[in-house]
Amino acid sequence: MRPRRLRSSSAVRELVAENHVRSSDLIYPIFVREGLSSPREIESMPGVFQHSEASLLVEIDEVLALGIRSVMLFAIPEHRDEVGSEALNENGILARSVRAVKERVGDRLVVIADLCLDEFTSHGHCGVLCSSGDVDNDLTLMKYSEMARVLGKAGADMLGLSGMMDNQVAAVRESLDQAGLQDVAILAYAAKYASAFYGPFRDAVESQLTGDRRGYQQDPRNRKEAAREVLLDIEQGADIVMVKPALSYLDIVSDIASLSNVPVAAYVVSGEYAMVELAASVGLIDRDRSIFEILHSVKRSGASLICTYWAKDYARRDHIGNL
Repeated sequence: MRPRRLRSSSAVRELVAENHVRSSDLIYPIFVREGLSSPREIESMPGVFQHSEASLLVEIDEVLALGIRSVMLFAIPEHRDEVGSEALNENGILARSVRAVKERVGDRLVVIADLCLDEFTSHGHCGVLCSSGDVDNDLTLMKYSEMARVLGKAGADMLGLSGMMDNQVAAVRESLDQAGLQDVAILAYAAKYASAFYGPFRDAVESQLTGDRRGYQQDPRNRKEAAREVLLDIEQGADIVMVKPALSYLDIVSDIASLSNVPVAAYVVSGEYAMVELAASVGLIDRDRSIFEILHSVKRSGASLICTYWAKDYARRDHIGNL
């Protein structure tokens, strides 16, 4: 036996490759910051920017031209309060951005709006706090339900439920349906872990987090818990389920892909991105090959969709697959 025959040239390797990442498999996260007049690079995430409302639309045009078919919008408001009031503002920065992008692209691009309160609260948590300082799950669900209606009416094709509140999918699905927004889909962050790899993202959204989120995000030591969370979200109406982060949780991605009857997504998060960028910047690794390898590891583990800050880079460099 000579297995090397099927590795003998780039053409042969391409012919027999078991997994392929296409530009259309990628979800590109974009940050829009209220009050900016021009894009501002995020120091801890080189190559990633907070966009102004004007530069957001320029970015959207580039994304479409590269063959990417989905974006996830995160918004940073100028003003925050204890209950995240700006998240419910029909003319707030996130709703405005969703509306502007949909007016620009129509049905050519899937617009996913992040549905969470952390960017909008002065304490940085994903929900409303009770007197003990913990997140009040059910009061937060009321806020999520209202936020869902605001974003659905603004034109979002899909809502990214990232807060990890119990029964958030059921609450949002019911709210959308009652508002006549049955066609708005739900991407549930069904297995979101309390990870150290979110650090740069908190710079990106100027998070004011006090404490941590271990009371509602999953314990990194647990595996079975993820299956329970995912099955509950599917039962409650999730159209897509997400695992976050991706690289330290490829076993979870594989588990979920084997049990889910809806598409599975995985999010290569800010810290994972930053580590590669830093190592590549000092010549320790080949950046393009590392991106290729990482994205294909996520696809190989079972994710059909990958949320990544490298979406544009990968779409520009499909030829890096010829290793």
